[in-house]
Amino acid sequence: MSTPPPPYPQSPVPAGQNPYAASVPPQAPTPGYGFPPPQNAGPMPGYGFPPPQGAGPMPGTGFPPPMPQGYGPSCRFCGSVPAVEATIRGHQGFLVIMKFLKLQGPFCRTCGIAAHRDMTSKSLWQGWWGFASSIINPITMLINIPQRSKINKLPPPMPGAPGTPMNPGKPIFARPGSWGLLLPVLVLVVAVIAGVTGAAHDPEYASVGDCIHNSGTSSNPDVKVVDCGSADADYKIVDRLSGTSDVEKCGNGATLGYYQEQGTSKFMLCLVPTHN
Repeated sequence: MSTPPPPYPQSPVPAGQNPYAASVPPQAPTPGYGFPPPQNAGPMPGYGFPPPQGAGPMPGTGFPPPMPQGYGPSCRFCGSVPAVEATIRGHQGFLVIMKFLKLQGPFCRTCGIAAHRDMTSKSLWQGWWGFASSIINPITMLINIPQRSKINKLPPPMPGAPGTPMNPGKPIFARPGSWGLLLPVLVLVVAVIAGVTGAAHDPEYASVGDCIHNSGTSSNPDVKVVDCGSADADYKIVDRLSGTSDVEKCGNGATLGYYQEQGTSKFMLCLVPTHN
């Protein structure tokens, strides 16, 4: 009977270790999922990290999409393109107090029309209440015409703007403020009527055959032309002389004269009483 060979010599394995594990030298952990980035390295771009320095915000939730390039300036109020540089003006006036209003672009078509309608409708009822303002206000609205023309030439705003364009609202002449345009017209009509009425009673425009009434005295007359059929008709004009105050030069049976000198106008009205 043969004797078995002696067992293979083995080194004792410390308790708690895998006896089948190979002896591997220790290595640094590989960066990746579950491991921090290498020391002194900046954060890796991606979810949860800001974009690299100098880079704009990455499109996504919370950021507006980038607007198309090559359309020039964008609207100052909504960011839409295309837009155009323009300035809309307005005026407010009350007696001697005046206020000059100005709204500068760039405007897109929608915001520009809204700004022009709003500013003009306010000027139509706020800009007439003073002598100087009654002249300045129409000039201001005329200045706005070429500005509005530039805005009208723009196409509608492109979608995707950061903001919402202004609401243009109703056209100017569909707004209550447009009734203010009637104010200067009414003032002009009243002035014309007053001028015509005053001229009809002014002795400077009297002619032969008209009648006059003197509400003053012989030394301080207050003469106006009246209808010859009225009870106020005191005298009838039978002659009119220019450049003289001599009543003796009157003819046609005139017994009285009324002389008036106003500026370069000098004339004598030769009169006869209408009441005997």
